[in-house]
Amino acid sequence: MTVIPHPPRADRPADRLVTPAHGLGVRLADARLTYGGLPLFDGLALDLPAGRVTALLGPSGVGKSTLLRLLAGLEDGTHAQATITTDDGHPLAGRVAHLAQRDSLLPWATVLDNATLGARLRGTRTPATRTAARALLERVGLGDRLADRPDALSGGMRQRVALVRALMENRPLILMDEPFSALDALTRLRLQDLTARLLAGRTVLLVTHDPLEALRLGHRVHVLHGRPATLDAPLEPPGPPPRDPADPALLALQADLLRRLTGEAHGVPCPEAVAP
Repeated sequence: MTVIPHPPRADRPADRLVTPAHGLGVRLADARLTYGGLPLFDGLALDLPAGRVTALLGPSGVGKSTLLRLLAGLEDGTHAQATITTDDGHPLAGRVAHLAQRDSLLPWATVLDNATLGARLRGTRTPATRTAARALLERVGLGDRLADRPDALSGGMRQRVALVRALMENRPLILMDEPFSALDALTRLRLQDLTARLLAGRTVLLVTHDPLEALRLGHRVHVLHGRPATLDAPLEPPGPPPRDPADPALLALQADLLRRLTGEAHGVPCPEAVAP
């Protein structure tokens, strides 16, 4: 997880550490990415509705992770640029948490210390912070593993710690870059369910290669395709997430997504991508 730092706030009551941050509407416009002198996308626009999960699918190398890095403020402008605005008119910087495929837990730190890493780095960790972290770790089934180190945890447990660490930052926008792709199928389904509950009401951008995961968790699902890449009109699965993976309506939408990903829906094969 990457946390974009911001100054500590003295007006933040302790109970807000476990209260979901209000979702923030975000718009990314005029996004451009070049690789080897060729445009991978140009003039791209993406809206993230407040309090909703937007899922993004596309072939490897099409630029999905770059969009996340643009929103996180991690691109230096050399190869990728974009205009980013929010619905409250304030800058996005300092209001983003990033949950990646790799949990990036500190191997020498306990579960509790990893969960409160952001506050520790800012020098704002207090007894209330640790109490809030314990409560969240209990909710994700790790209340009895607080003193364990990462090498004593399964992959699913480690990712739950990373999720709690992101939630402890209490940021209104959470960026998720294939956070469950390294997990077995059953663990992935369980973590999808848990994530949907814990992130309810936050604004989330989920990048995934799994169409069913996108449909289970996303309020809107986009496919990024082509060269230069463009965004399809979003699919909006019925009902609130997490959705039943055996629902026939969801499986029909999954077939539609697969057609989009392979290029069949656009009348052309999906080109082999080249971006990192």
